[in-house]
Amino acid sequence: MYDHILLPTDGSEGAAAVADHVGALADRFDATVHVLAVADTRNRFESPSSGIAPDVWEESENERAEAAVEETVATLPDSAAVERAVESGVPHEVILDYAEASGMDVIVMGTHGRTGLDHYLIGSVAERVVRRSSVPVLTVRIGEE
Repeated sequence: MYDHILLPTDGSEGAAAVADHVGALADRFDATVHVLAVADTRNRFESPSSGIAPDVWEESENERAEAAVEETVATLPDSAAVERAVESGVPHEVILDYAEASGMDVIVMGTHGRTGLDHYLIGSVAERVVRRSSVPVLTVRIGEE
C-alpha cells in the first residue's frame, strides 16, 4: 500500500513525534522514507534599511534544512530505508511538487496548534498540503509542550 512515504520536516522538536509514526508505517509496509526539508526562499527580513541580506538568508536556510533532514533521519528506526532531500522554494509548493514528481504514496507531516492572529499571518504548511495534495496526507498533531 505504501512503498514511498514522504516525511517533510522543518527541524522542529515535534519532528520526532512524526518520525515515530513514519517509522511504524515504514516497518509495517517495508517502505522507503523520503525525508524532505525545504529551504524557504521567502526572506521576510530583507529590506534596504535592515534585516538579512539575501545571500546570508539563503545560506542560513540551506544549513537549517540540511540539519533538519539529518536530525529527523536520526530519529527513524535503523531498519528504515531512507532517502534524503533538501529543496529550495516555498515550503508547501515544494512538498506538493516533490510528492507528485517522486511518486509518493502518502505524505506524513506534523501540524502545529497555531490559532488566531499567528495562524492568520503565518498560515499552515500542513493545511495547504492537505487541501492541495493529490496523494493521501496523514497529519500528526504536535502539542504545545
